[in-house]
Amino acid sequence: MSCDGNNKRGLHTAGGVLSMVAGVFLISGAVLIAVVLLGPIYGDVHFSGSMPVDVLLWFLPFVPYFAEVWWQFFDVGTALAIVAGCVGALGIVALIGGMLCIRRRSFGLSLAGAICAIPSLPLGILAVIFVALGKREFKVKETDAEVVV
Repeated sequence: MSCDGNNKRGLHTAGGVLSMVAGVFLISGAVLIAVVLLGPIYGDVHFSGSMPVDVLLWFLPFVPYFAEVWWQFFDVGTALAIVAGCVGALGIVALIGGMLCIRRRSFGLSLAGAICAIPSLPLGILAVIFVALGKREFKVKETDAEVVV
């Protein structure tokens, strides 16, 4: 690795590793939600009780009829499946962004992966900071490739 003389040589590597670790945590969380919480729901065991309609109408005050119709098809398992899918997708993007950051391939995708790692708070915030501060290293790599060719 070459250094620009400003001693910021490893920022992209640190940001990429933090993003990848956060991505693994997010994917693990999605699997945990899917296996532990959704398994009993879609098996023979169900949660007792239901979500009150007024809480749902608090989320959707502008379309109460849609909320009443939607309530018939809504259950806790559907909500957990949606949350698990979103968390898993964020984890996959964070993992791919971390790999691209370590390879210094695409600054935009690396930053997007670090931003997707934010739900794992300390790791995601540090990943965004390190990737943003390591932007110069992406440009150094591109200019080195142009000079060689």
